[in-house]
Amino acid sequence: MVCKEDLLIEQVCELYEQISSLDTLKPCKNVDTLFTKLVLTCMPPSSIDVTKLSTKVQEIRSKLIRLSGEAEGHLESHYSTIIASYNNPLNHLNIFPYYSNYLKLSLLEFNILTKHSTNVPKKVAFIGSGPLPLTSLVLASNHLQNTIFHNYDIDPLANSKASCLISSDPELSKRMVFITNDILDVSNALKEYEVVYLAALVGMNVEEKNQIIDHLAKNMAPGALLMLRSAHGARAFLYPVVDTSNLPGFEVLSVFHPMDEVINSVVIARKYPMVLLPNKYCCSDEVQAFKPMINHGIEELVVEDN
Repeated sequence: MVCKEDLLIEQVCELYEQISSLDTLKPCKNVDTLFTKLVLTCMPPSSIDVTKLSTKVQEIRSKLIRLSGEAEGHLESHYSTIIASYNNPLNHLNIFPYYSNYLKLSLLEFNILTKHSTNVPKKVAFIGSGPLPLTSLVLASNHLQNTIFHNYDIDPLANSKASCLISSDPELSKRMVFITNDILDVSNALKEYEVVYLAALVGMNVEEKNQIIDHLAKNMAPGALLMLRSAHGARAFLYPVVDTSNLPGFEVLSVFHPMDEVINSVVIARKYPMVLLPNKYCCSDEVQAFKPMINHGIEELVVEDN
C-alpha cells in the first residue's frame, strides 16, 4: 500500500518533470494549469518533513522552488503592466488572481505585528518587493496608513513597474519608496527600520537565506522586528523553509502556519537588544549584546481560515 507521503512526492516529481520541460514560464494556459495543479497538490495539511527527503527529491525540490519563483516573477510583472494601464491602478489590484490571498496574509502579519509591538512603526523595509508589491500596498493602504515603506528589489525594472502603480496616488507616493539594491550591500540604512519584512523568495536555499538573515542580524537596529515568510509541510515544495532554531541574533517570538489558501507560514523575530553592562575587567562600561539565556515558549500556531 502506497502511503500518502510517497504518493505526494510522486505527484510533485511528475509535475516538476512537466514544468521543467516547458518552453516558457510566462503566463499562458499550460503554465497556469501546471502551477495551479502544483499548488493544489501541496496545499492540503501534511506532516511531511522536506529535510528528510532523499537527495534526489531534495534536488528536485530546490529546482522546483526556483522554477516557481521565476514563474511568480513573470506573473507579477504581467499583471503589474495590466493594472498600471488603468487611470487609477490601485482601484484594480483585484485583477491579480491571488489578490485575496495577499489581503489575508497582510492582515495576518499585521495582527501578529501588533501583538508583539506596542508602537505603530514609522518606517518599514520590505526586501524583495517585486513589480507588484501587494504586501506593502495593502499594509500602507489598510493597516499602517501613516508608515513610510522602503521597498528593496535587486531588479530596476521591477521597481520601475511598481512605481507606476502608485504614481496616480499623491499620498501613497510620498510614503512608498522603491530602492534598487542588493540587500547585502545595504548596512547603515537597515538601522532606520522598526520592522523589516523578508519576502519568501529572497534567498532560495538554506545558504542564501542564512547569509541574508546574518546580514540583517548585524545591521538591523536592536529591538527591531523581522517578519519572515516560510513554508510548512508539503508547501515547502513551493517556498524555502526558515529554520527557526537557527536564527542567530534574533529571538523568535511566534510562528504561524495557515491552513487555508494562504500558502506562506509567518515567522516574527526580534533583534536582540544592546544594553549597557558593567565589565568588571575594564575601567569603563562597555556596550555588550544581551541575549536571553532561553527562549521562553516560542508560540507556534496552526491557523485555520478566519
